Amino acid sequence: MSVWALGLNHTTAPLDLRGRFAFALDQIAPTLQSLRSSFAPGHHPQVEAAIISTCNRTEIYCASEHIALDHTFGWLAQSGGVAPALLRSHAYTLHNDEAARHAFRVASGLDSMVLGEAQILGQMKDAVRAAETAGALGSTLNQLFQRSFAVAKEVRTATEIGAHSISMAAAAVRLAGQLFEDLRSTRVLFVGAGEMIDLAATHFAAKEPKSIAIANRTLERGEKLASRFGGEAMRLADLPSRLAEFDIIVSCTASTLPIIGLGAVERALKARKHRPMFMVDLAVPRDIEPEVKALEDIYLYTVDDLAQVVQQGQANRQAAVAQAEVIIDAGVQSFMHWLGQRGTVPLIQQLNAQADEWRAAEMTRARKLLAKGEPVEAVLEAMSRGLTQKMMHGAMAELHAGDAASREQTAQTISRLFLRKER
Repeated sequence: MSVWALGLNHTTAPLDLRGRFAFALDQIAPTLQSLRSSFAPGHHPQVEAAIISTCNRTEIYCASEHIALDHTFGWLAQSGGVAPALLRSHAYTLHNDEAARHAFRVASGLDSMVLGEAQILGQMKDAVRAAETAGALGSTLNQLFQRSFAVAKEVRTATEIGAHSISMAAAAVRLAGQLFEDLRSTRVLFVGAGEMIDLAATHFAAKEPKSIAIANRTLERGEKLASRFGGEAMRLADLPSRLAEFDIIVSCTASTLPIIGLGAVERALKARKHRPMFMVDLAVPRDIEPEVKALEDIYLYTVDDLAQVVQQGQANRQAAVAQAEVIIDAGVQSFMHWLGQRGTVPLIQQLNAQADEWRAAEMTRARKLLAKGEPVEAVLEAMSRGLTQKMMHGAMAELHAGDAASREQTAQTISRLFLRKER
């Protein structure tokens, strides 16, 4: 069995390209079905697959008897509507121990924009549950991810890799504090009601802004989140007409197209008499049209723009990285040992089936002899002799076949298998 992975992330691809390969959680199941059915007819049920899609990365993990990196690569390029050459220039491909090491590093927060951040672990667990629900996860990938989670837990327990990490939400608050003298005088709007917005709202609420509002496509979900922060909820459709009311806008939805356009922001600025607006677009693909950034009095940051802020303090955690890598290396070796043993499973199954067949044949013969009135001791003797002869027949035949060199090699193997002394 082989494992392979391919993907693109915040270090290899620009935001807009990553946006073409972003899959919402409810898209994972049909997307996995599309990937698995793209393999040769009759072959795809044997291909295990999982997709991890976050703001900073999209990665595909697969397992099968044979590595099919080129095919998987072509499928991903087609799904994103880009030329394979363009995707290849921004993507990475990994197989077996490299794929395992990468998965372990991702789960442990070593491959994140924020070194040691914990959110990716929850996102990986969501992706694994989605793959399992879709029936795309087999024993190999299940082992890979469960071991990833175990390694991540050990890394966080045994090292200080997550100490002093600055989340994307905390970075947004820090930047907003540089623009506005007192965040308590600001009105904050959050667009969306997912996990990232929940995190951002928690950080901003700690600064006690004048007001908090949640705009969401589903009003009920928006109201539920807004109630936690003493805020109001509004429909997404009301956003353009109310945009001018807010000093800070943080957006992160699963929309495939921008929901805050240049025209709406221009009208909002005019109504505000060009009082500055701080905007954070945490979505991939973008929620806010990129042209908005060129407007005066607009301070727009994307997930990539926040990179420099979140890297602060990273030097303090570099000492823990070496410790984490040792834990990860041990995890990789253990997984590869398990994967290597999986290759002998079919042979073990065949051996067990053959032994059962021999046993059944000798049991049938023994019952017939007993039915004829043969002595029990004689029947047992005949049955044990029959089983022994069946088991030894192949080895004896091999000892008499081939040239002298092959017979010598066979003799050593048979000695090792059959003449072991009990310790």
